Amino acid sequence: MADLGRYNQLKVLYSTPHGIYLDGGDHGEILLPTRYIPRGTQLDDVIEVFVYRDSEDRVIATTERPFAQAGEFASLEVVGVHRQVGVFLNWGLPKDLLLPYRELTEKVDVGQKVAVYIILDERSDRIIATTRLNRHLSRQPAPYKKGQEVGLLITNRTPLGYNVLVEKTHIALLHAAMGATALQPGQEMRGFISAVHPDGKLDVSLDASGYQRVAPLTERILEALKANGGSLPFDDDSPADRVRENFGSSKTAFKQALGALFRQRKIRFTRPGIQWVDVNEPTSSDWRPS
Repeated sequence: MADLGRYNQLKVLYSTPHGIYLDGGDHGEILLPTRYIPRGTQLDDVIEVFVYRDSEDRVIATTERPFAQAGEFASLEVVGVHRQVGVFLNWGLPKDLLLPYRELTEKVDVGQKVAVYIILDERSDRIIATTRLNRHLSRQPAPYKKGQEVGLLITNRTPLGYNVLVEKTHIALLHAAMGATALQPGQEMRGFISAVHPDGKLDVSLDASGYQRVAPLTERILEALKANGGSLPFDDDSPADRVRENFGSSKTAFKQALGALFRQRKIRFTRPGIQWVDVNEPTSSDWRPS
């Protein structure tokens, strides 16, 4: 039987002017429109297709790949809002994905990204999205260690910072004091496990700890300087959101990296900004980091 909302390996039954029909088991014969038929496909071949319902609610197949399938978390953009029905999300297919109001936990607007879990709704037998994520988290113990680099998906803001999904399986807390500034639900980034508590709960940070975070950042700053003619409009007074956007680090880590480069006599402070200098060039009159 073909699974709605997922990739399936289905057998080719016969061909028509509109496309080929595949064996969908209990769903009957499923049309794969001509424009999606892989070159060289023959009768009785087994091909991989994604099965969903089209705009007329018919079960149909495609070789296009959505951003996520049923049973997965994803960050999707809001492309429409219907007062009675719910929110529509772009998931990479011609028909947008519905996020019903009953599955929506916070108000969203067009253009905003939202963290969702994709499910096959038992009431309607349709593929929908939900922002009620906790019920779909992994129940297995988190297999992560302190300092490990992981993928993060911002889900919502809390009084302490942000709730985030770690590798789209476990929930964690990103404290505001750990570099969480001006982030948005649905935003994806890399981060690090900062604590694994005895009860299994996780804390994460956007930066590695100690020298592990400073050394790679100093190299990124030097590369940016060289690519920009030897100067940059960034220093230890730059806004945290601009630092994060341009260097992928917290302002604290950025200031530490600037301090390391200054002590190595590789930069001078021009207020505003910084300038790359030759390692042997005297810098006794340079500004010092604040």
